[in-house]
Amino acid sequence: MTEKRPRSSVASAAVDNNALHPEDTVIRRVSVAVPNFAGLSAEAKNATAQEHEMGFVQALKLYPKAVGWSMLLSLAIVMEGYDIVILSSFYALPQFNKKYGVPLPDGTYTIPASWKSGLSNGALCGEIIGLFINGIVSEKYGYRKTMIVSLFAMIGFIFIQFFAPNVQTLLIGEIFCGIPWGIFQTLTTAYASEVCPVALRAYLCTYVNLCWVMGQFIASGVLRAVLSREDQWAYRIPFAIQWVWPVPILIGAFLAPESPWWLVRQNKVAEAKHALLRLTTRNDPTFNADATIAMMRHTNEVEKQISAGTGYLDCFKGYDLRRTEITCVVWVIQTLCGSTFMGYSTYFYQQAGLPTESSFDLSMAQYALGMIGTFSSWFLISRAGRRTLYLYGSVILCALLLVIGFVGIAPASNIPSRWAIGSMLLLFTFIYDISVGPVCYALVAEMTSTRLKAKTIVLARNAYNISSIVVNILTTYQLTPKPEGWGWAAKSGFFWAGTCFACVIYIYFRLPEPKGRTYGEMDVLFERGVSARKFKSTKLDIFRGDHILPVADGNGDSESEKGVGIKNGASEFMEKM
Repeated sequence: MTEKRPRSSVASAAVDNNALHPEDTVIRRVSVAVPNFAGLSAEAKNATAQEHEMGFVQALKLYPKAVGWSMLLSLAIVMEGYDIVILSSFYALPQFNKKYGVPLPDGTYTIPASWKSGLSNGALCGEIIGLFINGIVSEKYGYRKTMIVSLFAMIGFIFIQFFAPNVQTLLIGEIFCGIPWGIFQTLTTAYASEVCPVALRAYLCTYVNLCWVMGQFIASGVLRAVLSREDQWAYRIPFAIQWVWPVPILIGAFLAPESPWWLVRQNKVAEAKHALLRLTTRNDPTFNADATIAMMRHTNEVEKQISAGTGYLDCFKGYDLRRTEITCVVWVIQTLCGSTFMGYSTYFYQQAGLPTESSFDLSMAQYALGMIGTFSSWFLISRAGRRTLYLYGSVILCALLLVIGFVGIAPASNIPSRWAIGSMLLLFTFIYDISVGPVCYALVAEMTSTRLKAKTIVLARNAYNISSIVVNILTTYQLTPKPEGWGWAAKSGFFWAGTCFACVIYIYFRLPEPKGRTYGEMDVLFERGVSARKFKSTKLDIFRGDHILPVADGNGDSESEKGVGIKNGASEFMEKM
């Protein structure tokens, strides 16, 4: 008796030379694994077409609740941007130095260089731990539960900072606070990219960068307000203000719907539809929730056949290796493009003789420029695209760094040169936050496969954190006068112009354009090895193979499929079968 094998719901079809398709073997395997794959493909195709036709205004009307939930949860990033600024600014605060520092011969106090380095990098170490935890926990338990637990932990860890009796305890507080910050860094980006359609994806992902800049701006304002205090509350108040953020975000996390993409990956299709309906406007005649869920299921099933695993090692296998490389380098570019210089504009203004209070005012203006830049990027990202903004933004940053380097050749006693350097850095901040700063968050969310999204973003952000540690050490030596440092001062602009130029070369040859592409389309583009420069122009049909397409169950005939496969010259395909 002959064994009855599962029948694949596919049939032969003429090849469309103008469109790129998934490989026949992928379509064949999915059709065997998924019952009624033809019906699923048809619904998914309709939903994909609707996403392509959906404009910004229409998407905003259909997904207003998704925008609201995403913006609320992304506010968690404000806390990280806030702490980075207050901690580095505390080193210039006499009250903070007296509490946690050591006495000097002249009667003043200072934090030893080793402890400064430890405190600054302690949070980064905690973030690396938190990032790896998030890659595992969020995929197992969901984004909501991971966010809720992290926010509770954040509330508790702030107590360590606030009541720290010595610098050792403060370091422990920084490391522990870094763990939830690391979780927030990737979880908010992943959630934003999964609850909205293609038309809104870039805006909600770049909003994460806006939250980071907002945290820095708020910290500068708080520090400016407590500058006149001479007691311990000059540093305790800024620490205490961190408790303002977790509570409202925690309430939002309790009420927010889970990502429908995550629920589909867990095979909870009914719950995914319920979550999708909570994210969209009810009773919209143009919206078909079942078709949108079918698109998510289709993408998920195809990704299973392209890359079955969901572990960290799977990020370095097959087609996902290229995606992981691009995602990691895109985030590392944020550190190598010279962004480390942005925090030193006040340093050069003070060299020019500007009072400390006025320097703080200018730092607030700098962060305000960053916010304006992020808003401006929203108008450009939908027109120019991600790749174009990243490429030309990096080119302009490279030019500005060269200008800073040449101006830095003038001696420090040349006051106008110090003003020029500080002003160039303000312009640098605006260009950075209109291009590389915010667009990075859209790119890292769109380059990954949906099944490996959390883990790929974790690897990319950790690459960023590690490179940040190296860059911070280099910058410290570059700007510290001899003999303790290298004494390069503003001439360091030449060095960072060189690294930025290397980034430009990489972007041109390796960074694809994901604008307007669904996750399923990105899967096929990477699967077929399309050149980065051709992502934008390649025509796609992801719902059929090169020689076969899904048909209703019962219409396919395995023998006829074999015959047509050979007739069409698909001998390699038949050998695999």
